[in-house]
Amino acid sequence: MKAYVHQGSNLQFAHLTKPVLANGEVLIKMKSLGLNRRDLMIPTRRGENTEPLVIGSDGAGVVEDVADHVTRFKKGDQVIVNPGMGWITNDETAPNTLQIVGFPDHGTFAEYYVVDAEYIEPKPDHLNWEEAGVLALAALTAFRALFTKGQVKPNETVFIPGAGSGVATYLIQFAKVIGARVIVTSRSQEKLDQAIKLGADKAIGSNEDWDSLLENETIDLVIDSVGRATFARSLKVLRNGGRLVTFGATTEDEVAFDVRSFFYAQQQILGSTLGSREELREMLSFVSEHQLHPVIDKTFAFSNIEEAFSYLTKGDQFGKIAVKISD
Repeated sequence: MKAYVHQGSNLQFAHLTKPVLANGEVLIKMKSLGLNRRDLMIPTRRGENTEPLVIGSDGAGVVEDVADHVTRFKKGDQVIVNPGMGWITNDETAPNTLQIVGFPDHGTFAEYYVVDAEYIEPKPDHLNWEEAGVLALAALTAFRALFTKGQVKPNETVFIPGAGSGVATYLIQFAKVIGARVIVTSRSQEKLDQAIKLGADKAIGSNEDWDSLLENETIDLVIDSVGRATFARSLKVLRNGGRLVTFGATTEDEVAFDVRSFFYAQQQILGSTLGSREELREMLSFVSEHQLHPVIDKTFAFSNIEEAFSYLTKGDQFGKIAVKISD
């Protein structure tokens, strides 16, 4: 089978043996894939490993075959891949057993993917293949950050620095559909305009004076994935007693902020990452109930996945980047 792998110092196409089923597993003929910034970090994390590793954490496809003792799925079922292995129930923290698909074991960027039947879910009927392929990792991350950790409520105001990421586009949609007010930031005026079209109530520049522009707003919840560039500024505009949820750091990991102002304001800082299978199922039901659609910036053919990676590296996208393997 054709696969996109990390091998040596390169990301490249390779021809690998089609996976063989073991007990309890399903074989999926992949239809679409979703790129994530995590995929860009795999070469650094693996170093000069000469064994080919199929990368990729997101994808959707059709069940090609099932092994013994698999009763929940059958040949022909349309499914999406759960990117979080080893995390079943909605716990306060991720277990030590959590392993994200695509490293250190084979991921989804191949014509076929084999996995334990416990780690796939039915594809929402209203989504096309490209939408299904980009859904799980980013939408699950957004769902846990906003609901499980952030405990967002209707009529609260959510502040989201960095409007263009895939997670941010899900955060905007999820928050709006339950009746929250959404404010976003971006360095790009085009992304600010797109965020407003998606449903954001207010969009401001990353380099503008947030204190002045938000002086008449009450920010109840901040969802921050930027890190040092926005962390202290986000805390400053967060109301007394407000919550800040962080799940990433696209700028530097280490942050500095005025701890005295923080504890006098009695704010909360909460860490979040991905989500459990229980939350994934809740998210899929939520998406289906509200007929929500992922925001896809561009779709590439599998044969052009290197071009898709180049586009991801530039960071110009608003929403997700999809890769189509077959019709």
